[in-house]
Amino acid sequence: MSSSAACYLMERKKKGSSRWTKLNFDFHTSTTYEAKRMIEGVLYEMRVFAVNGIGISQPSLNSKPFMPIAPTSEPTRLLVDDVGDSTCTLKWLPPERIGAGGLDGYVIEYCKEGDTEWVRANKDLVERNGYTVRGLPTGEKMNFRVMAVNVAGLSPPALLSQAVTIREIMEHPKIRLPRHLRTKYIRKVGETINLVIPFQGKPRPVATWTKDGQPVDPKKVGIRNSFVDTILFIRSAEREHSGKYTLTLQIENMQDSASIDIQIVEKPGPPVAVKITDVWGFNAALEWQTPKDTGNCDITGYMIQKADKKTMAWFTVYEHNRRTNCTVSDLVMGNEYLFRIFSENICGLSEDPGVSKGTAIIAKTGLQYKPSAYKEKDMNCSPKFTQPLMDRSVIAGYSTAITCSVRGNPKPKIIWMKNRVIIGEDPKFLMQNNQGVLTLNIRKASSFDGGTYSCRAVNELGQDEVECKLEIRALPTEKK
Repeated sequence: MSSSAACYLMERKKKGSSRWTKLNFDFHTSTTYEAKRMIEGVLYEMRVFAVNGIGISQPSLNSKPFMPIAPTSEPTRLLVDDVGDSTCTLKWLPPERIGAGGLDGYVIEYCKEGDTEWVRANKDLVERNGYTVRGLPTGEKMNFRVMAVNVAGLSPPALLSQAVTIREIMEHPKIRLPRHLRTKYIRKVGETINLVIPFQGKPRPVATWTKDGQPVDPKKVGIRNSFVDTILFIRSAEREHSGKYTLTLQIENMQDSASIDIQIVEKPGPPVAVKITDVWGFNAALEWQTPKDTGNCDITGYMIQKADKKTMAWFTVYEHNRRTNCTVSDLVMGNEYLFRIFSENICGLSEDPGVSKGTAIIAKTGLQYKPSAYKEKDMNCSPKFTQPLMDRSVIAGYSTAITCSVRGNPKPKIIWMKNRVIIGEDPKFLMQNNQGVLTLNIRKASSFDGGTYSCRAVNELGQDEVECKLEIRALPTEKK
């Protein structure tokens, strides 16, 4: 190598690292070089050495940090979603590898089969994973491809496996009737009805509605049709809206139809001709007829109530009775009863009842109350103490009382005695008798009040006596 001939060696490193990696081991004579095998999304720096016959120069200044960015991989699963006379709708999924450059959008191109010149279909990038190409020649076979775009450029194209013929696909009309509409559709008066029935067919089918074989009145029923479904709307249902509604789809000479039975119901009227057919013992037999207005549905039962004519308080006897007759039992003898009946359907009980014309009188027959002879109990008894007197001990100068209780009929005479001497009207003693509870109060007892006290109860049937001892203790004196 001559001393004037310059060659170059290149090195790179990740930003922030001090470890340089050689990019070429053979001398590179050009002043441009394509570095490979770098990690996308990582910042790198590069430097260059000049080499001649004498040796290797000092490295150049480091390049500005840069990040290698690559285009994405091709979009995946490209397919044709729909074809018209001059349109073709494509769908696809994002690329499997997007990378640090991100994804800005897609470019869609087409060309005739056999041509090599591709025409771009979209001016601006398409951000969605679908696009409808318009203005295509009818009857021609066209190829399509889709490419992803980011800052690094276009990805490899995703191609269809075969060409697409631009022609409207004829599809037989078909109604997708929801399962809950395949049986009778029941709603109450006043409710809103909003039925959405999806369908399919190409070109767009013509949807028409009829009610019981006649065109639907737009003043009563709202109809809205779209490309994929039809809507039947009733703001506030009335019984006149009940009927068989038929939807018909027509595409040229092909058609499909489906029917929906709509039933609008409300509460029934009252039963009629309620009458009492028989009364015996404690029972009454009732009969009636079904209501004139059943509420546009079957009657599920009846509720029977009774009321005593004196109180007019109503009580339920039967609920959900399915027959038009019943027997009311356990009526009270001597009372007169009225009956009323409510009819019932899936909406509930009727607002008004059917009331029986007559009343059921439960007569008193063959019954007479014979009270048993009352035997008066002899309550007389001789006096008997139920609680005796108890011995007591009290300090002189303090009041005390002794108590006992006695029973007897006639009411016995009570005699208090001290040391077998009858106590008279001495104010020191207070004698009380409260419902047989006897009390002798002794005020400020002294040593002279000690002794044996007795109480005697006497009536014409006999006598009884109890006694006790009362001890009077001297007041203890303080030591000086």
